[in-house]
Amino acid sequence: MRSRTGPIILAILALAAAAACDSQTTRQSSSPSSTQTQAGGDHEEHHSVAMATTPKQLAAQLEQYFAVHTLLALRQTRSVLTTNASYRQAADHELEEYTGELSEVVGGAYGDAQGDRFKQVWQQTTADVGSYADAVAGKDTSAKQAARAALLADANAYGTWLAEASKGRAKAGDGTADLKTHVQQVMDHADAYAAHDYDRAYRIERDAYEHMFAAGTSLAKAGESPKAAATLDAPAEKLRAAFAMLLGEHMQLIIDAQRATFAGAAEFNGAAAQVNANTAALTKGMGAIVGPKKAVEFQSAWAEHVDGLLDYSTAVASNDQAEQAVVREKMRGYGARLALYLSDVVRNELPLEPITQALGAHDQHLVDQINAYAAKRYDQAQKMEVDGYGQMLSVANTLVAAIQRTVKPQLPVGGSQTGGGGTARWRR
Repeated sequence: MRSRTGPIILAILALAAAAACDSQTTRQSSSPSSTQTQAGGDHEEHHSVAMATTPKQLAAQLEQYFAVHTLLALRQTRSVLTTNASYRQAADHELEEYTGELSEVVGGAYGDAQGDRFKQVWQQTTADVGSYADAVAGKDTSAKQAARAALLADANAYGTWLAEASKGRAKAGDGTADLKTHVQQVMDHADAYAAHDYDRAYRIERDAYEHMFAAGTSLAKAGESPKAAATLDAPAEKLRAAFAMLLGEHMQLIIDAQRATFAGAAEFNGAAAQVNANTAALTKGMGAIVGPKKAVEFQSAWAEHVDGLLDYSTAVASNDQAEQAVVREKMRGYGARLALYLSDVVRNELPLEPITQALGAHDQHLVDQINAYAAKRYDQAQKMEVDGYGQMLSVANTLVAAIQRTVKPQLPVGGSQTGGGGTARWRR
């Protein structure tokens, strides 16, 4: 199974150079959900989704919804396999609301009737994923085969829907192939996790996230005229998508590693390995823009940021409140150093104080979600995760806008001399 990250990194330099010449230098962040996370433990309902008014906004929405829905489904699967009924209830609720919001986005692009048809297909797929997880947990071979057949039929249904909804702009076979890859990854993840092959399970999860992020872009293109769809292939837009995918992935992989702290060393190591892979990918991406020397600086600052978050989750798992306070103070220093680096990279196009605040908000989302998770307030943890992911995509959009204003085509070519990721020197 090959990750999509490699080709994206290789393209970043060319995209950044072209984006620097792009006249579209102002970007508007499109947060797919207007949901606001509350500090209380009760489950807050999602709000209506703001209608996308441009192809870029539609792509940003569908990328996020597809990617996050995938992660929610995989976490739901793990809750079934670990018999964590309370978490499954929270995941089921979040998946239901997310499906409704995703259907609103699709309806805005393709019309209400097609949005309703999409919702039926997506709900069935989500239900069949749950059935597959139940079958794996129960070691029921017959039920597992039935669920597999149902999921493959769901892929065909999605392809048929896409061809009709797009009025032939997208082929049924392409849509079927996209969702078939998705459901196969979901099933493979469940099988690997049940077999305690955590390295493979979390590697599949990362691949599944990247696959569905790209599928969101494809669905956005299919809903637009050829001329409008072509705007999503502009260098500036591809650069935005690349960094949004990697930074959003960072957020989600950190959450997995933090939660795996409570599951033991074997699972933590599998989750942490993908945090490392994401850090290496981000470092190479930055290296393509700023050159190897500055990329090494980025990796060092980013690794401190990652280590601080995982130090905190270990302190939470140990119920060591004194250590939690110490780590939080260190994290503020790590965030300040990273903000200074990023502001310097874009030649102060990003003022230091706002980016420091943005990184602080990112850390706070992750701290709040692991606190909620540890207290078994799973609804709240899910809300923190969704809200934090949207905030991280806004950071990505802001960073790309600054890069467009500062990066020149003559910047150094080539990736960085990278080592391990943020957890390379992690000790448990």
